[in-house]
Formats: sequence, C-alpha cells, structure tokens
Amino acid sequence: MVPVGEHWGQSALDLAGAAVQAVRQDAGIDGVDLLVVANMLAASGRHGQLNLGGQIADWSGLRGIEAFKAEAACASGGSAFRAGWLAVASGQVDVALVVGVEKMTETLGPEVTLGLASAADADFEVPHGPSFVALNALIMRRYMHEYGWKREDFAPFSIVAHDNASRNPYARLQDRISLEAYRKARMICDPINLLDASPIGDGAAAVLLAPLDRFSPSSGRAPLRVAACTSATDSLAIHDRREPLRLRAGEESAARAYALAGVGPKDIDFFELHDAFSIMSALSLEACGFAAQGQAPRLGLDGDLAADGRLPIATHGGLKARGHPVGATGVYQIVEVVRQLWGEAGRNQLRRAQLGMAQNVGGSGATIVTTILQRSN
Repeated sequence: MVPVGEHWGQSALDLAGAAVQAVRQDAGIDGVDLLVVANMLAASGRHGQLNLGGQIADWSGLRGIEAFKAEAACASGGSAFRAGWLAVASGQVDVALVVGVEKMTETLGPEVTLGLASAADADFEVPHGPSFVALNALIMRRYMHEYGWKREDFAPFSIVAHDNASRNPYARLQDRISLEAYRKARMICDPINLLDASPIGDGAAAVLLAPLDRFSPSSGRAPLRVAACTSATDSLAIHDRREPLRLRAGEESAARAYALAGVGPKDIDFFELHDAFSIMSALSLEACGFAAQGQAPRLGLDGDLAADGRLPIATHGGLKARGHPVGATGVYQIVEVVRQLWGEAGRNQLRRAQLGMAQNVGGSGATIVTTILQRSN
C-alpha cells in the first residue's frame, strides 16, 4: 500500500508503480501474466487518461503482458480483484497482479463532485441536482424515520474507524474523535455531517494472486486462500429499488460468498466494510447478515464493532479514516485483510484472524463485491 494522502509531487503512474514494485518485491515473484488496474476517475477531470492497463504495465516494466482497466465506480477495486482471481482460477493465468490507483487531490472540488456523481443514474438522478452525498443523506434520513434512530446513534461507526486509523501509518486521518466532536461536526447535507463522510485522497494498493502450489513455505507466512469473491448488481437509481433501505446486491453477493466458502456470518472474524458514509456501514452490516434490518446501529452502540468486539470493522481505519481513493479502495480492503490474516497488522492486529471478509460498494449499491479470505494453517 501507498499511504493515502495528498501526493502532490507524484502522478497516478508514480503511485501505481510504487505499489506494483512493492508487492512484487514482497512476494519474490518476477513473472506476471496479467495486470488488472482498478480506477474510476482517471478519464475525467484534468487527467483524461484511458487505457491505464497498458500505460501502467509499461511504466512498471511489464510491457508485453495482458493488461486492462476494471471500472465499477467505487467497487472498481473489488471488481478488479475478482477478475484477477477468476483468471488464475481458470488456469489460463498463472500469476495475476491487481493494482488500484486514484489521483484526486489535484482536481478541483466541483470536478470531483461531478466525477463521483457519475456513479449515480445519469438520466434520472444526476440531472435533478443531488450530489452523491445528498443521495446518501436521503437514504439516511429515511432510515432514521423508519427505524427511530437518532443521528448520534451512528457516531460509533466513525469513532471506531478513527480509533483504528490512529494506529495506522498508512491512514489519511490519524486522529481519534469523540462523541462530542461528532455531535458538533459541521453539517454537509442533513443528516450527514463531516464525520459521517469519508475523505477522498490519492493512493494505490496492489496484490498478487497465484495458485496455492506457487506459495513458498520458506516465507514464514501461512498460505491465504480466496475462499470466495462474488459480485451482484441492483438498479443504479435508488428510486427504482423495491426497498431503498436494503442493499440487495450486498445481500446477494454475501449469500453467494457464504455458500461458496461454506461459512456463515458467525464464522467471520472481522469485516472490512465500505463505510463511505455512516449509513452505508449500517446497510452493509445488515446485507451481510450481521444485524437484522434496521438494527445495525445497535452493534456500534453495544461495542461489538471495536477492535476487541464481537465483529471488528474498519480495522485499519476504513474508508472513513484511512481515506477513500475511490477506484483503489477495494484493493486497500484486500491488502488490509491479508495483513490481519498474516499477523502483520502492527498495533491494529486482532487477537483472532482466521477468516476475514471485505465488501466493496459501487455507487449507492448498484455493484457490490464481497470477498472472503481464509488463512490456511
């Protein structure tokens, strides 16, 4: 991983190249057959760059290999990982390299807002003017109305994320926050305040996938198996959904992942959820079966989501505090699960880490990828 931040002196190529070089050195693998690049916004704003697969392959000294870009809005990282995993599992590719990269801080705020809004329905949502924050605010307002929660009941999602990020040198926001700070935070789009929303940033993260028989026991690390990586979709526009307060794509992808891995929600040791906004934390927890519909805030209020709780979340800070370089986020999640399972999470290391799950959400729930990684002893 590259630390998420404002990398003014580095281009997207620099960031991606650093992540690629680091993961190849870490794995001790020279030969790569496939490069999948996860990115959302390189073609928009002032960058205007398409064909990132070929460009990053060339930049990274991998000219000649197969390479392409995967885009699924904020779920680009998870989708790219799934593409790499399927390629290796098929036997057509021996070693796949997945890198997520996003360069956002050199783009003006209104341009970023417009770029993020492109994850919504361009025909029936965007023309009416709501930003992506506004769409999530509408969902959160309805959730509070339906289930009787107060705004401050969502505070534990952010408090836990910031607490974990305070021990993560790769995180953008490394300061702890309090309930009082949450209550006083500046309102962005009622009921979403500044501490409900994740910060954008520049960043890159990379992983290598290969058959288990390529794994070297001499590394001292236990092999990690991709027990499942599944994807599902829902309508792009929120108003087209039968139940706007349910992430149907999350439910479907999680159900497929559990079935493929032969596990259930109670078997998951920790969960890297897509906490772009506090309301998405709640909906993701419910979609994955960790809470009944409308009851996810109770997990935070009861302390179940903290590092020493029943289901630790955002163990490196999540999108909320580690930062959300949108197209790269899903790959950051995978790397963070790997670090936990290998016992390399430093001060954020969990006591039990055998089975980790990540869920990467694209748009307001139109594309959702759920991945389960398992430590093999």
